[in-house]
Amino acid sequence: MTARLAGRTALITGSDSGIGQATAIEFGREGADVVVHYLHDHDGAEHTREQIEQAGRRAVVVQGDITDENQVDAMFDRALAEFGRLDILMNDAGVDASGTPVVDLDTETWDRAIRTNVYGAFFCCRRFVRHRRDQGGKGKIINITSVHQEVPRAGGSDYDTSKGALRNLTRSLALEVAPMGINVNNIAPGMVLTPFNQQAIDDPQYLAEQVQSIPWKRAAEPEEIGRLAVFLASDDADYVTGSTYVMDGGLMQNQGQGA
Repeated sequence: MTARLAGRTALITGSDSGIGQATAIEFGREGADVVVHYLHDHDGAEHTREQIEQAGRRAVVVQGDITDENQVDAMFDRALAEFGRLDILMNDAGVDASGTPVVDLDTETWDRAIRTNVYGAFFCCRRFVRHRRDQGGKGKIINITSVHQEVPRAGGSDYDTSKGALRNLTRSLALEVAPMGINVNNIAPGMVLTPFNQQAIDDPQYLAEQVQSIPWKRAAEPEEIGRLAVFLASDDADYVTGSTYVMDGGLMQNQGQGA
């Protein structure tokens, strides 16, 4: 590893599993201390912490519901009490599509997606920017969206709408905080082998069928997303802001083929 994040502290929501967990471990290997956030999976969060500590960095585990701004504030308070400062925020925690058509979609399900995937990121971004402003500026924000910020699916209106909104939150915020030297970008993954795609992990035949629409003919591993996040969190990405980095094995290039 190149220690590109040496001396920095990161908070990663949803780092008890999947992309968040893989990124937290990659950050630790690159020299960062990490605040590991979880909602329900305490064991997963503890595993993340152990892996970071094995890399020689510090980690603290914090539980909280990011849809509740008071709990978000408590999470940041704990992080700052432990580490004194935060240099990097990654918003990864989220919920998947319900698979329900709009005509049958109940308000509670819609609200769950919007509050988790949009409000949660908003609450975290707001608190992080206030902290960095108090520190004189600088810092990195990475939001995890999806190829579905661009490509809709029937039955995915709750998730797809939320990820499109998060993309535009990223771009608006990037303009606002550029004078402070804070970079704001998002990563839009395609199919990744995380609990969101548990069926693909458990069923090789299902996975083989699903990847046929991907030019690269495979799904991504969470660590691959994590390594891209390392770049965006590092000094190498200082001139990058307001951008979407699509990581999908070429999936989006297939849209419209054969039309």
